[in-house]
Amino acid sequence: MPDLGALQLLLAVARLGSLGRAARELGITQPAASSRVRAMERQLGVALVDRSPRGSRLTDAGALVTDWAGRIVEAAEAFDAGAQALRVRRDSRLRVAASMTIAEYLLPGWLIALRTQRPDTAVSLLAGNSAAVASRLLAGEADLGFVEGLTVPGGLDEVVIAHDRLVVVTAPGHPWARRRKPLGAAELAATPLILREE
Repeated sequence: MPDLGALQLLLAVARLGSLGRAARELGITQPAASSRVRAMERQLGVALVDRSPRGSRLTDAGALVTDWAGRIVEAAEAFDAGAQALRVRRDSRLRVAASMTIAEYLLPGWLIALRTQRPDTAVSLLAGNSAAVASRLLAGEADLGFVEGLTVPGGLDEVVIAHDRLVVVTAPGHPWARRRKPLGAAELAATPLILREE
């Protein structure tokens, strides 16, 4: 397999359309870049770059190899970023925003578990309603958010981590208190309820 530097060179040639410009971007001489491309072509057994006085363009095989190279370089960069994160983990911090119920009942246990796994991570908690959590995430004021609900604003990714069982609570004298059959969704939706947030 070609080395990572050769793959990065091929990607730069594809992006810039010039072996010389790609060499300059990577801080190597044009002869060194040409030599690297030729070595890669020999190793793979196919021509990757058509060279002309007007510039360099990828062959069909070069375009295919470039697609694969992009994935390899991206994975290598992700690996490097992960390794870097491990090196600076001692100085890491995590800003968590959570809706009130989650902040009061679930996060304390989660944060204790996090502390045992990552004792050097400083965690700050911002509690508020679901809309405030989303706003903090979108504004870059929080790294991670936890909310109840099904809708998440655009620009945020979501992962369901748990499901709640919701129950209706009434006063003992309310007609529903002695009811034996479950409430239907339509009846519940038509009934005035006290809600914590919209």
